[in-house]
Amino acid sequence: MADFDAVLKFWGPVEADYAAHGSLVLTRLFTEHPDTQKLFPKFANIAQSDLAGNAAISAHGATVLKKLGELLKAKGNHADILKPMANSHANKHKIPINNFKLIAEVIGKVMEEKAGLDAAGQQALSNVMTAIIADMEANYKELGFTS
Repeated sequence: MADFDAVLKFWGPVEADYAAHGSLVLTRLFTEHPDTQKLFPKFANIAQSDLAGNAAISAHGATVLKKLGELLKAKGNHADILKPMANSHANKHKIPINNFKLIAEVIGKVMEEKAGLDAAGQQALSNVMTAIIADMEANYKELGFTS
């Protein structure tokens, strides 16, 4: 619970502009881990130089961060939020679990730079994301999706 609160202390700036922060997160994810871009068919052919200004990337990044906000505010009581997300990401999108670890790292970097997430907040975010990803992986296994 304390880890969720520690991260939520820094969530205000992210929540204030989901689109801008979401664009930063996905642009950095695709730049630092180019293979991840191929997992998003509608973004697969966007040139690296055009990522930052792309409205669809910004919109999808906002969706990602809004969902993370819901998960953070649920403070560990997130099964009802996570189950449908796991189902779509396993069965429809076929997203390997490792990609959630990659985006979690990127979110940490963006929050450090743009929301002032300090060292304690970074550790709290890491703890929270580790728990969420473990629950996601458990859902994946229930669904028979191995990545």
